Amino acid sequence: METMNLDILCFSAHPDDVELSCSGTVMKHIDLGYKVGIIDLTKGELGTRGSAELRLQEAENASRILGLSCRENLGLADGFFRKDEETLLKIIAKIRQYQPKIVLCNSEIDRHVDHGRASDLIEEACFLSGLRKIETQSDGNQQEAWRPTSIYHYIQDRMQTPDLLIDISPYMDRKIESIKAFSSQFYDANSKEPETPISGEFFLDFIKSRAMEFGRNINVKYAEGFTVRRTISANNLMDLI
Repeated sequence: METMNLDILCFSAHPDDVELSCSGTVMKHIDLGYKVGIIDLTKGELGTRGSAELRLQEAENASRILGLSCRENLGLADGFFRKDEETLLKIIAKIRQYQPKIVLCNSEIDRHVDHGRASDLIEEACFLSGLRKIETQSDGNQQEAWRPTSIYHYIQDRMQTPDLLIDISPYMDRKIESIKAFSSQFYDANSKEPETPISGEFFLDFIKSRAMEFGRNINVKYAEGFTVRRTISANNLMDLI
């Protein structure tokens, strides 16, 4: 099992959640010199379009566009994963393996039931990962306890009031490119597969318009929004400008 310290570790219920919601933030921080990885909880096998195998290949293509340090898939059951001991321990082991300072994860409330469930699952795993008496192993070696400093929930389909907005204006085109890497899921005039809420011709316009709405709030062209359960802090007011 590869050990790599990451600055930011993103969790997503399905491949493409990160690309749709916070890929601009991911790319921005990679360009700033930070190491970022993604762990997809499921293969999205219940998706109306495409297949689990195709989604994995699409995730690899998207990862190259984003410039990730690593990407894994835990292979949990799409639609049916639960917050039980076995699942929590799998996620705790990944948090301890990568020791991220920051975790990004699914929206707390959203249209897809997996998103809120994943959000709660990751929040709890991040806390439990800091408890020394919970034992996990990697390659036969005992892992050290580790708790990320901050957890941010990226806003997905359902609109929420963000607690934090990140300017992604220079990255909007690449964000769309990373989304289009999941070609089975989005608009294709020649596709014979059933239509879904995200496969319509104008869905990517919605992604751009949401980013523009967030951007307007901070006087930039495009932004991505996040919510937090813990109060955001800063060393001084100038850090918040």
